[in-house]
Amino acid sequence: MGKKIRVLFELVQEYYWPAMKPVYEQFAADSRYDLFVKVGYNHTRFLGIFLIRQKGKIEQKYRTMGFQVTDETSGFDIVICGDTLKYPESYGNALLCNVDHGPCTKSLRYRNLLKQPNTKYVVFAEGPYRMQKLKEYDLDQKEIVRDVGLPKLDPFFTGGYSRKTIEERHNLDPKKPIVLYAPTYKPTSIFEVVTTIGNLTDRFNVVVKLHPYSWSGKYAPHKQHQVFESLAKKNPAVVLVSPKEHDIMPYLFAADTMISEGSSVINEFLALGRCGIIFDLDDENLKHSDGEPLLVEKSSEWLKDSFIHINRADQLEAAVVEAVNPSDERKAALQKDREWIYSYTDGTSAAKVIAVIEELLSI
Repeated sequence: MGKKIRVLFELVQEYYWPAMKPVYEQFAADSRYDLFVKVGYNHTRFLGIFLIRQKGKIEQKYRTMGFQVTDETSGFDIVICGDTLKYPESYGNALLCNVDHGPCTKSLRYRNLLKQPNTKYVVFAEGPYRMQKLKEYDLDQKEIVRDVGLPKLDPFFTGGYSRKTIEERHNLDPKKPIVLYAPTYKPTSIFEVVTTIGNLTDRFNVVVKLHPYSWSGKYAPHKQHQVFESLAKKNPAVVLVSPKEHDIMPYLFAADTMISEGSSVINEFLALGRCGIIFDLDDENLKHSDGEPLLVEKSSEWLKDSFIHINRADQLEAAVVEAVNPSDERKAALQKDREWIYSYTDGTSAAKVIAVIEELLSI
């Protein structure tokens, strides 16, 4: 056997792993590849001041699961990353593969790629919409862009998740629909939704899965998780998923509907063909520090025919009732938008990523 092809999975944030895992598994099934994982600092904030690294704990967890963990950046043929790399030059001549960790409507992915004009990535897109946006930013000229679908979603379509598993894990009532609240940390609807979501527990299973940054305190205040800890204490029927569970995908698969705002989970839930709820925020106030809009699409316009939009917490219950029983018109819109966002929803996207990489390596 000849020299193995060395592949590094750059896990800057642990919550990137669900986006990388299907690709890792495809590589792992082929003996030609030697796979490594590099873990980032994964800071949490203590007492509102001190940043505490979780890197060592995460590395030990991955070693226990059988992964090869490294701190090296050189000597690899391929690097799989969930975002742009902080020091791309340190990876030498490796093929840098940008498998985005979440297909949201934020401008961040485009901004980060444009900030590195001298670095070329293989940018994997999930479908027609993303291909169009990459072209609008001229990134199709700067990077190697390929439409492969979204590997993160493959387990949706290959039997990777089970609703029953989630029901049993959290003692949910199998006769009630599951409502998943999955806000992002910025911009967030947390402080509005927390006031009324507890009212849903008589008719629905209510599961709250916060963004990892809502727990860590580095990029968002600890109050984001504290208000839901308080709610779950007062109303034990509200299930607050532990911060130790980074992977939201099994919860998306189990949910009958979900609520969020600018998070990528909106688009990921769409792939299941189910109706979600978008909490519209004030787009005009959502800016980066340099004044560029945080979102590239108005939240009030995004998936406006397929998903239900609300802008007040008192609209939540009616929206949930409608979402779990969508009209025929809304079902048709869901299918149309699903095909606009995703080129493939058949569990083959990770294999397509490998095929592109092997094609580029052979050039």
